[in-house]
Amino acid sequence: MFVTLKASDRAPLEAIMSTRHHPIAIIGGGLGGLTAARVLHVNGIESAVFDLEPGPEARTQGGMLDIHEENGQKAIHAAGLHDEFRKIIHEGGQAMRLVGPDGTVHVATEDEGDGGRPEVDRGELRGLLLDSLPDGTVHWRRKATGARALDDGRHEVTFADGSAITTDLLVGADGAWSRIRPLLSAAEPAYTGISFVETDLHEADTRHPGSAALVGGGFFICLGDRRGLLAHRETDGSLHVYTALRADEDWIDTIDFTDHGAAKAAVLAHFDGWDEALRGLVDHAETITPRRIHALPVGHRWKRTPGVTLLGDAAHLMSPFAGEGANLAMYDGAELALALAAHPGDTEAALTRYEEGLFPRGEASAIESARSMDTMFAADGLERMIGFFDSDRAGA
Repeated sequence: MFVTLKASDRAPLEAIMSTRHHPIAIIGGGLGGLTAARVLHVNGIESAVFDLEPGPEARTQGGMLDIHEENGQKAIHAAGLHDEFRKIIHEGGQAMRLVGPDGTVHVATEDEGDGGRPEVDRGELRGLLLDSLPDGTVHWRRKATGARALDDGRHEVTFADGSAITTDLLVGADGAWSRIRPLLSAAEPAYTGISFVETDLHEADTRHPGSAALVGGGFFICLGDRRGLLAHRETDGSLHVYTALRADEDWIDTIDFTDHGAAKAAVLAHFDGWDEALRGLVDHAETITPRRIHALPVGHRWKRTPGVTLLGDAAHLMSPFAGEGANLAMYDGAELALALAAHPGDTEAALTRYEEGLFPRGEASAIESARSMDTMFAADGLERMIGFFDSDRAGA
């Protein structure tokens, strides 16, 4: 039997012609999955990562992340990468401004360089993790289409290219719409009531100096009447802006985002009366992309099931308003790997230990994220946030 494939569709021959076995298979090459693979490698344990992208440079990886001391940085230490991590920190990125719809600055803090929540570019952080893994650890062009349990706690995963693998331990690190989660839970992400429209202003200091001066060097928040503009300066000098609205789930579908002018006008119609410099964060942008914000039920958990577990958004997807998503994913990955290293030959004991920590920390962060969302996008969200920062400074 002979099969002819177009070059663009050709997968590794052995992947097409046979089902390979991997003792540990991690589905998803995001920050959580890569951290798990790296910490396993540091502890002398081999794993294989399967990712749907064509390669490491297939797409941009999002904006800036603040990496927290209590979780994300602990994962970096467990991965043995803290010195390299410090080299990619965006100096000044911890600065913050809170602004009202009229442009008045109500709170402004500088980056004190304490390292508590340093900002890094997501793509650079992912690159750091990828470069730390042995060649061949990550298998590209592997979009998971399904998974099923086999005998003795093993699992099979099938991919869109027609290949399949079996594994003794299956780790679902494949995000919000995980193909692995149905093995453990019937829960699905639900719309939170918040929609984002993301915009980018490139070469901000020269092409958009007014917007650059408005946002400053770090994180920027503008809130008012159940909506807001959230922005940060990226390491390449661009501004990345999240326009956030309480909106019906189908609101995005009413806008043609291929027509940038019309899309900007539709978004800015919700910001009538706001300061023109603020409106310029949308009006002057070179890109515009919509995104609905989803979350899994707070407290999502499952019964211990042999040979499979989840981490990151696959386990505890939440809104981004506590800044915990990437941090938790990395921490989950590190904790899973450390549990496996601490229980050689007893995977079930390792998974039990891991999930005993996973469930409560995911629930606590999901509660915090939901509360923060409700605070920020309340009718008096600006006033509430001013009060939050005032109390935080008073208690410092």
